[in-house]
Amino acid sequence: MSQYDDGAVVDDQRRRLDQIRLTGITATGYHGVFEHERREGQTFVADVVVHLDTRRAAARDDLAHTLNYGELALQVSAVLSGEPVDLIETVAERIAATVLAHAIVQAVDVAVHKPQAPIEVPFGDVVVAVRRDRTKLPAAEPYVAQAPALPAAAVPTATAALPVALPAAPNPSAPVMVAPAPTGALPTGVTPSSPSGPVAATPVAPGPAGPSPVDGELVVDAFDRTPDAPVDVVLALGSNLGAPQDTLRRAVGDLGAIPGVQVVDVSPLARTAPVGGPEQPDFLNAVVLARTSLSARDLLRATQSVEQAHGRERHEHWGPRTLDVDIIVYGGLTAVSDDLEVPHPRAHERAFVLQPWAQVAPDAVLPGLGGGPVAVLAATAPDREGVRWLALDWLTAPVPAASPDPAGDLGGSVQPA
Repeated sequence: MSQYDDGAVVDDQRRRLDQIRLTGITATGYHGVFEHERREGQTFVADVVVHLDTRRAAARDDLAHTLNYGELALQVSAVLSGEPVDLIETVAERIAATVLAHAIVQAVDVAVHKPQAPIEVPFGDVVVAVRRDRTKLPAAEPYVAQAPALPAAAVPTATAALPVALPAAPNPSAPVMVAPAPTGALPTGVTPSSPSGPVAATPVAPGPAGPSPVDGELVVDAFDRTPDAPVDVVLALGSNLGAPQDTLRRAVGDLGAIPGVQVVDVSPLARTAPVGGPEQPDFLNAVVLARTSLSARDLLRATQSVEQAHGRERHEHWGPRTLDVDIIVYGGLTAVSDDLEVPHPRAHERAFVLQPWAQVAPDAVLPGLGGGPVAVLAATAPDREGVRWLALDWLTAPVPAASPDPAGDLGGSVQPA
């Protein structure tokens, strides 16, 4: 996404996008760092400029092909008067995420005014203004209207809210299987345990492409070679069943607990729309940057063990799953076998991998056929409009459940790579 000097947003062909402007949306909110702001509330005002292509709607004279600004105004007002937060920066991000949750929107400008801010000198206004688009996604979740509460006995357990606290530490009195410690620390707040405990370092039987004799010597498959020094790897995680955020948090901890694997960084969490496959709930996706001293095939077996520890079953191609862990990159290796291919053959066209990856490693490059700068690939990926928003602090804070929005506008999810 780019723009002219006057601020107009243009599409990939450098053509100006159209605009829908909503100005002066006003509501009483309870945002602020002071107790009296949370108690008494004050006036907040939002200006929203939506960048989109309105030609199809105009040609057909059909509201279905444009943005319903009446509904959007209600959503913006609901954010202003909704859940209190400390910063109007957060309010602006939530409004931006709400607008970009509509697939037709390419970019949005949001200005949040706080004219009654507690400032001790005369002033006219306080404004936080942000621009967000499909390449610079909001760092907050969109507004979704809350459904009426069900009687306690009728609340289905599968849709229970994601927990705020991290998983409890294992019972100190329970037997503990001692394994070599990981080579590096996990991100702050990540617990390297799951309901089934850390992934064990157990001997693995040779795979189908394991060592084979040739002229009296063993020829080692590239995937079975143990590296001379730790190599950088990129892993893509996805989940859309059960409690996806909790599953992904535990999976990050499990990956870091694998002997020979060091978690280096974890991307923001993305909510994206399904790519192929049957109708199913939204996915939550993240990318893990790590270093490993394992061979590529041993790493594959270890990641599959993590999947199985979280109940992964493969009943349907591109179907829903509790946890999916894909090896996207293994050092500079480019190779194919019956059970593994690196780089991942579809990574270059999967925004749900590229977008989070670009956020945590802006200068990353995807090797192999179709590869290139990850940020550039993310901006042009066919499914890029399906990536709705990013949550930056998802390892320690809850995000909304990954499930389709009944209204249809705010739904979205992502398939495994």
